Amino acid sequence: MLNHITLMGRLTRDPELRYTSSGTPVASFTLAVDRDFASKESGEKQTDFIDIVAWRQTGEFVSKFFTKGSMAVVSGRLQIRDWQDKDGNKRRSAEVVADNVYFGESKRSRDSSDTGYHEGPPSRSSESGFKGSAFSELDEGDGDLPF
Repeated sequence: MLNHITLMGRLTRDPELRYTSSGTPVASFTLAVDRDFASKESGEKQTDFIDIVAWRQTGEFVSKFFTKGSMAVVSGRLQIRDWQDKDGNKRRSAEVVADNVYFGESKRSRDSSDTGYHEGPPSRSSESGFKGSAFSELDEGDGDLPF
């Protein structure tokens, strides 16, 4: 049997890092994931909000480097959990237990404007005093490898 899921989306809130009674770190957060298709009525893409749980080093990593709005790629397994609410009613919820969490965007694009695109001033190498190529020429020699 195979139970593997990969999701890409944005965190809807900062991850919440807690520790079990035995000291094991566990982070929980929600990922907003757009569907690939648009609604027929409105023409807009629908979004699913998926609960994620990350244990141990993965949980610590997420809580340290991800914040609300960060793009993340989560790889893990789907887990269905039965529990009781405070009134004693039986509840069931689905969540993804993350094996790996990756950055879904570069730091540069995350720090740029809301449009996701930032254009800096044009570079002028003649004004900075730099002239020439960023690469140096290689001496091809006789073509023999040194090993």
